[in-house]
Amino acid sequence: MIVRRYSDIKAQAVDMDGAKDVAKRVLVSEADGAPNFIMRQFIVEPGGYTPYHTHNWEHEIYVLSGRGQVLKHGGFNELEAGSVVFVAPNEEHGFENTGDEPLVFLCSIPK
Repeated sequence: MIVRRYSDIKAQAVDMDGAKDVAKRVLVSEADGAPNFIMRQFIVEPGGYTPYHTHNWEHEIYVLSGRGQVLKHGGFNELEAGSVVFVAPNEEHGFENTGDEPLVFLCSIPK
């Protein structure tokens, strides 16, 4: 078993095309011995966004704080603390902070 505080893990800037003012912490991964899932925390600063993209795996999102929207084919949905999002494999998506404080969410993906 591993128990630690998220704040003990350094947030790394997301440096990829289509991302602006986004950082990520990998909270649990295969490096910790996790056999099936990876848990990450994303921090999107006000006015920031993730790339609009797709990939072959699902992920589950839980919004901890802030306000924003998840972009999807054909539109978007508003997000706030307590929002839950399921992104299916190969579904186009992206996240944008539309508020005035950081949008912080957990994201779990298969290993």
